Amino acid sequence: MIVLGIDPGTATTGYGVVASGDVRGHRLIECGVIRTPARAPLAERLNEIYDGVCEVIQRHHPDAIAVEDVFYAHNVRTTVVLGHARGVILLAGQRAGLAIHEYPPATIKKTVVGRGAATKEQVQFMVTRLLRLKSPPQPADAADGVACALTCLLSANIAKLREQVLR
Repeated sequence: MIVLGIDPGTATTGYGVVASGDVRGHRLIECGVIRTPARAPLAERLNEIYDGVCEVIQRHHPDAIAVEDVFYAHNVRTTVVLGHARGVILLAGQRAGLAIHEYPPATIKKTVVGRGAATKEQVQFMVTRLLRLKSPPQPADAADGVACALTCLLSANIAKLREQVLR
């Protein structure tokens, strides 16, 4: 199974493509960021995010997309704009026919690090360890996208184990 994990943002959207593994564990296929011009109108930025996500989907043909849920910022405008970015990402996944999974930031951190209030550095460290990488994915937004994909894969593994135990 291949999962595209996404950490949405209107300035920088982080992504990570991770394949479920065999006995050696999961494997990072690609990670990076989609950057939009700071002074561009919101509609133009959303279009760039949509196009960027579609390009990654075309390149890797994932089975699922995992998207970080909205966090509630102190600034309501930030939360609303982030919601727009999530909307175009979800649209890209839906149009590609992918299974869509959404996870709150605390769930992603708890799944990958073991603590829902983990720092970005802790997430980067654990992503590096879990995928046996030589260095953490850069920038941090890309590592967050990878963490989101890992959350989807690890959650699927837990569900399979539960199913086997209940048989």
